[in-house]
Amino acid sequence: MEYIDSISEKTGFFVSRKPFSLELGGELPETTIAYRTWGTLNRERNNVVLICHALTGSADADAWWDGMFGEAMGFDDTEDFIICSNVLGSCYGTTGPLSRNPLTGRRYGPDFPAVTIRDMVRLQRLLLDELGIRQVKLVVGASLGGMQVLEWGFMFPEMVRALMPMGVSGRHSAWCIAQSEAQRQAISADRDWNDGWYELDAPPARGLAAARMMAMCSYRSFDNFQERFGREKKDDATFQAESYLRYQGEKLVNRFDANTYITLTRAMDTHDVSRGRGDYKRVLESLAMPVEVLSITSDILYPKEEQEELAEHIPESRIEYLHESYGHDAFLIEVDKVSRLVKAFRDKITAKDSSAA
Repeated sequence: MEYIDSISEKTGFFVSRKPFSLELGGELPETTIAYRTWGTLNRERNNVVLICHALTGSADADAWWDGMFGEAMGFDDTEDFIICSNVLGSCYGTTGPLSRNPLTGRRYGPDFPAVTIRDMVRLQRLLLDELGIRQVKLVVGASLGGMQVLEWGFMFPEMVRALMPMGVSGRHSAWCIAQSEAQRQAISADRDWNDGWYELDAPPARGLAAARMMAMCSYRSFDNFQERFGREKKDDATFQAESYLRYQGEKLVNRFDANTYITLTRAMDTHDVSRGRGDYKRVLESLAMPVEVLSITSDILYPKEEQEELAEHIPESRIEYLHESYGHDAFLIEVDKVSRLVKAFRDKITAKDSSAA
């Protein structure tokens, strides 16, 4: 499948012909960034809201975060210029394992170099430079998106006015690393894996589906599975919980690439805002802009204690909670509540800017 066929026709593409150096070594000879925008950039160019997407997301934030966009909502295109770009290493238009390597003429595949969250943010910065944007009002995102949000604050503090990370920690835990590695091993154990050089019409579908099923067990909670499925069975005697996971696995196989999954989960494992910067708590204390942390109390992947640690040590921060049973994915499900929280924080930033003017 050519995954680029599934993205919006409104997607824009920025191509940089300059080599892009990577944090862990090596470089990409050229890069393409897929992105979407909503709203209008104001005369002062200071009404920019940047959305950072999660693992299998794309630049089409209005699709995967449906219910967040509209007047008087979290993302209001009558007030702000909203941007979402597809991350480096993905399969929805930005350079990744499915892209053609201009040096070899074939797809990168498993030869795609290791990337980090910081590489993703630097590539986003290239896009904003191309668009003539020098200031970002708010950076917001959850999970992998939340990692990018935090790195924006450390990498480009002079450019960012506020951050809103959701369902994320300041560094990937051993628990998260283990979850990701189990999923990667499921993919590589598929007989069609072929060391990553599989044909696109014969991908390691069973392995990728199994990886997604594992992930879904960590994206939801015990209570959510109990309440939703219990021990109920379908007409064919399959447990409802089994059927749900199989559906989610098949759904991902039809819209995502296995090498991409491995590339992005490995990038997530590198996440540590203190890497190369010093003591973890002191690094958090160095963030100087307003930060609102959103924690999901039923999240078993990124427990609320990790978000509370962020809020405790980041000076100008506060924490909000989603007290829902959905687990990690609550940020995608309880969109009305999330939208109200984003809007309230965005309004505070706007009011603060107005009073300082």
